[in-house]
Amino acid sequence: MMFPLAKWVLLNGLKRQTIQRMATRQTHMKHSPNFHDKYGNTVLAGGAIFCVVTWLFLTTKMGIAWNPSPVGHVTPKEWKNK
Repeated sequence: MMFPLAKWVLLNGLKRQTIQRMATRQTHMKHSPNFHDKYGNTVLAGGAIFCVVTWLFLTTKMGIAWNPSPVGHVTPKEWKNK
């Protein structure tokens, strides 16, 4: 089974004029800016700043101890001989 476009290319072949026509159609289309074009970078930067500030707050103010060493904090219990 062959895809219709592949079949058409094999039978008719793509001519230079056809490719040029398709390219000029795409370049002449007017592109109106949408939400992502207007505010995409601002929203991305705001989200990144929010994440960094949140992590900085959590790691400094909430008292999280990162991988504390038990050396000097844990003392062995005495053995109970029965």
